[in-house]
Amino acid sequence: MRSTQLPDGASMPERLVSAPEPGESIPSHYRWCFGCGVDHPTGLHMHITAGEGLNVTGNFTVTEHHQGAPGLAHGGLLSAAIDEVLGSLNWLLGEPVVTAALSMQFLRPVPVGSILHIEAEVTGVMRRKVYTAAVGRLSDANGAIAVAASALFVQVPIEHFMKFGNKEQIDLAIADRASGGPSWRTGGHEVEVNP
Repeated sequence: MRSTQLPDGASMPERLVSAPEPGESIPSHYRWCFGCGVDHPTGLHMHITAGEGLNVTGNFTVTEHHQGAPGLAHGGLLSAAIDEVLGSLNWLLGEPVVTAALSMQFLRPVPVGSILHIEAEVTGVMRRKVYTAAVGRLSDANGAIAVAASALFVQVPIEHFMKFGNKEQIDLAIADRASGGPSWRTGGHEVEVNP
């Protein structure tokens, strides 16, 4: 089993020079993404903002589409929201990543209608492995921590998505990018993808 704990010998990476500026929105990487896509009909519609250094913040409004128990957010949905914000940290590092391990702690119920404010940071890297941590606070007056997480991401080449993704959806994403949609980025450069 892969660990999300930062190993001895890990180091802190440099923030990519062309990364979004502090306070700037992190763009959706794919408009139909369940986490950040604006065109996913029942998605999370995450709003993520670059912070100082190697951190980001994200907001997730819990709707009736996101409940598990009546009136409460589904734990899997909360995990997806945390995973989305943690994954967006790659915009600060410049390489595409995939989630290798995610460890969650559910500390308080999150009611439908509430906003979960998520703070995420890179805690270190070791070769292609990126270690991260996050907390999600409720939007009520005391801002209580509802969820906490740590995750391990692995940097992958763009070909990973071409090899394992659904061809129809990849072709749709390529056409969308060609018409001005969001672009995959790696090393601070947009990637041209030819089918």
